[in-house]
Amino acid sequence: MSDDSCMISLRDVSLTLAKRQVLRDINLEVRAGETKIILGASGSGKTTILRLILGLFRPDNGSICVAGQEIATLRERELPPIRQKMAMVFQGAALFDSLTVRENVGYRLWEQGQMSNDQIEQIVHESLQFVGLADTKDKMPAELSGGMRKRVGIARALASGAKILLYDEPTAGLDPINTFLIGSLILRLKAQQVTQVVVTHDLESAFRVADRIFMIHKGCGVFDGTPEELRGRDEGVIRNFLVPSGSAPEAARGSAPLV
Repeated sequence: MSDDSCMISLRDVSLTLAKRQVLRDINLEVRAGETKIILGASGSGKTTILRLILGLFRPDNGSICVAGQEIATLRERELPPIRQKMAMVFQGAALFDSLTVRENVGYRLWEQGQMSNDQIEQIVHESLQFVGLADTKDKMPAELSGGMRKRVGIARALASGAKILLYDEPTAGLDPINTFLIGSLILRLKAQQVTQVVVTHDLESAFRVADRIFMIHKGCGVFDGTPEELRGRDEGVIRNFLVPSGSAPEAARGSAPLV
């Protein structure tokens, strides 16, 4: 893989927190325009990888490159230009309760102060229109359902102009209809060649949207490949995740339709 095609790269990354090794020798790449799923059980280290990519944690060892720049050795004051290239869609949406939907979506742009109010309003409108919520701009977050709040979170990420979108469990706690809607938005962004990293333990969503899947188990990478390749793997750790005890194996293998 050429350097130009790689937007995110982790090389031999390990991390210890509170005297517990959370990640061990992680090697992960995300190509430009790729939708990469980080799959694994709760507590396996998935969200920690996102925090490393954002520069919120520093690895004990290893290299982390974002858009061609090494960030593992940067000081905190050197990180903002890198973070401007990324936007995070949080598990709980993380909207400001005291701001309207419109103000939440445009918050980063107004904070930067580099655009006119009219320009920001247009971007906010287009971003909300993309997620199907243009008519909610004057509502407060408390007036929205959980699925709508997640979609506003995606609109906020889009409005920022970031080239890399990071999602932390975007379908967690959602009903099937809203899970489908979130997956559809990820697919639309994938079609536009937006680079996306999606942390999830939702198998159906993972197989639906992924270009490639990285699977982590107890802080170690155990698989990196296509959804089709993952379905064909029979190693114990992978099979136990794909086919939990009592589940129907044909669904996990993908013979059941994924809407």
